[in-house]
Amino acid sequence: MADRIPMTPRGQKRLRDELKRLREVERPKNVQDIEIARGHGDLSENAEYHAAKERQSFLEGRIREVEGTIALAEVIDPGKLSGARVVFGATVRLADTESGEETVYSIVGDHEGDIKEGRIAISAPLARALIGRETGDTVNLRTAKGSREYQIQEVKFIAVDEA
Repeated sequence: MADRIPMTPRGQKRLRDELKRLREVERPKNVQDIEIARGHGDLSENAEYHAAKERQSFLEGRIREVEGTIALAEVIDPGKLSGARVVFGATVRLADTESGEETVYSIVGDHEGDIKEGRIAISAPLARALIGRETGDTVNLRTAKGSREYQIQEVKFIAVDEA
């Protein structure tokens, strides 16, 4: 059996919303675009037709990809988790041991990562370094800018707003 794909309820909702939009808005519009382009005559030299067919191929591929991801989803609600260790769904407050600068990250599924929103994907190097650690532990992370060391200040589990 294929591996499960961890995600938060918010991540699952976003994928379901995308799938609905692809099926109910994008796909019908694309079918209409193909029909309009087909009406322009000679298909062998019809750029609009070829572009619409290419878009159709992209849409169908994306629909299959999203359906597959949803089918393999293991939805984990961080609000129902607890404990001292960093696991999927944890929100972690870190301090850079050199500068003292603090940052807060939530560890989410690969399809949900958004560094600007403070969400890092479970497969990201920092998330992998944090998994299994506890408050007070330090983690070293090698980046393009050199090595950074962070101390875990706090580990908490927050119910995720599905918005």
